[in-house]
Amino acid sequence: MIKLDINGTTQSVDAAADTPLLWVIRDHLELHGTKFGCGQALCGACTVHMDGAPVRSCQTMIGDVGTAKITTIEGANGRVAAAVQNAWVKLDVVQCGYCQSGQIMSAIGLLTKTPKPSDADIDSAMDGNICRCGTYHRIRAAIHDAAKSLA
Repeated sequence: MIKLDINGTTQSVDAAADTPLLWVIRDHLELHGTKFGCGQALCGACTVHMDGAPVRSCQTMIGDVGTAKITTIEGANGRVAAAVQNAWVKLDVVQCGYCQSGQIMSAIGLLTKTPKPSDADIDSAMDGNICRCGTYHRIRAAIHDAAKSLA
């Protein structure tokens, strides 16, 4: 049994230490907001926070998590998370929606660290988050909007 802190709750999971965090989140804990995209940490659909920093859960093994606090899209809360989620709705960012939990988690990570990001900051933080529908301009606009609402 491995104990993990997921969304503020200690969870015991019966899985091998080399099991990707993504599969524990989705299959063991049945939190389906975090998506499987590529399995190689290239698309960002599986992004969660580990101690507040965005990580790709498909390549994070549960044996490497230790005592870190994991936050999934279901557990994203607080002022920054609310601002990002509100901006996403306000600017109608979502098209198909598949990648959006990862996009939102990356945006929350960015605005937590950099409250007034430039376009270059946004591009750097969101690099590797692929949106197959191409809503990148709306994503950037929503991040700027969320930043303004937090000022």
